[in-house]
Amino acid sequence: MGRVVREGEPLWLDEDRAWALALLDIEADCCPECKQPWGEVTDPKSEEAYRAELIRCHACTTSARTVRAYQDKGGQTEGLHVHLDRIT
Repeated sequence: MGRVVREGEPLWLDEDRAWALALLDIEADCCPECKQPWGEVTDPKSEEAYRAELIRCHACTTSARTVRAYQDKGGQTEGLHVHLDRIT
């Protein structure tokens, strides 16, 4: 976390481990999709507590369209990676 580790010093201090374990606990209690806390989002009282907004990522749109065009021409997508460059 920005600490310079000197020779003979441990890479992780007790406080570092405590923070890392706390983060693991928080992440383990989250929905894998929306990352909101399970206890909150699965509570029946939360059924109408959220609103969603659609936001388009233009880079992802370009990527998806390029892959779709490749598939439409018979291209195999297994192992395919898309590299994006901003042109403007």
